[in-house]
Amino acid sequence: MRLSAGEAYEKYADRVFAAAFAVCRDRADADDVTQDTFMRYLTHGQDFRSEEHVKAWLLRVAVNRARDMVRSFWRRSRAPWEETMAQLPFAEPADRGLFAAVMALPERYRAAIHLFYYEDMSVAEIAGLLSVREGTVKSRLSRGRKLLKNELMEEWDDDE
Repeated sequence: MRLSAGEAYEKYADRVFAAAFAVCRDRADADDVTQDTFMRYLTHGQDFRSEEHVKAWLLRVAVNRARDMVRSFWRRSRAPWEETMAQLPFAEPADRGLFAAVMALPERYRAAIHLFYYEDMSVAEIAGLLSVREGTVKSRLSRGRKLLKNELMEEWDDDE
């Protein structure tokens, strides 16, 4: 099974960008990762088992490429992710605060939270994508939720 590059881009570009942005927290870098991911898809010669396999492959490439970019010696300092966030559209005003709290998490928790809640991936799928054990994903989700809860409770208390 193989989608054309155009079909794959149309269906999954937003998800690939979001996964890349969750890791590197920079719009330009996430754009670069998205472009690189679809270039790799275009040159990837093998067929996939299903559309779900295509999606998982694209997300795995995007997360790995974003991690490489974050660790890169040549990465130049860019505008803070908060400035980029101001340009992103949100359906509800409360979504902006939640997204900001997720983006403030350390990368290991941020990636797991993003993949689980925004990409609707299972713990097993995330473990395969991040090359860690399922127990590690569960603990990252648990710790990430706890950090989010503390952060959001502090904001809520400040509003009162």
